[in-house]
Amino acid sequence: MTPGRRIAYAIGKPLLRFILFVLTSTYRFEKVLGADIADKIVADKGRAYVPVLWHGHQIAGLYLIRDWARRGFKPGFVISASVDGEVPADVARSWGAEVVRGSAKESAGLALRDALGLMKRGVSVVTMSDGPRGPKLEAKTGTVMMARMGNAPLVPIVCAASRAWTMNTWDSFMIPLPFARIALAVGEPIEVPKALSKDEIEATRQQLQKAMDSLLRKARQQLS
Repeated sequence: MTPGRRIAYAIGKPLLRFILFVLTSTYRFEKVLGADIADKIVADKGRAYVPVLWHGHQIAGLYLIRDWARRGFKPGFVISASVDGEVPADVARSWGAEVVRGSAKESAGLALRDALGLMKRGVSVVTMSDGPRGPKLEAKTGTVMMARMGNAPLVPIVCAASRAWTMNTWDSFMIPLPFARIALAVGEPIEVPKALSKDEIEATRQQLQKAMDSLLRKARQQLS
């Protein structure tokens, strides 16, 4: 990293954390749909889960994960090993989360190995199932495979906002506007047995997809 970039990141990290703090402090969070499910997950100390979010809904979704972390939940994240991942990695660590640095292209195997190592220690690895390049809002088989290998249930989590700015990116990244109403929804954990055939893995992926789609409809209805 060049000296100029080091300076930019030194300024950017606390600035991003401050902006996120100010922005999220203005949000009006509706009652979390599935709050009872969330409470059971947070109370289940020592077991790893795979919380599943959509890539474009990270701001509100990760707010929920941060709240869980404050209540004793142990989250983990796989974040790009490039310099672009420095800021989000530091933000995640500031929440008490554990971070694995890895690239979807060059070090996916090593990142998966390290993520499974976290899960063996009861750390729940959060995944953006339609990332890193889409299609958006489409769950990927890799999410199911990671849950199967880590013996960790999938936890579908979605969010909706009453007012938001949508970026012109592949994931239509959503930034809820100040004072927006936010609806969060948590679905029942989906167990993923280790002994799954190829067809059963796809069936589980479809089960996750249907759960995410249904929760998103309910979250949006909460705001209507």
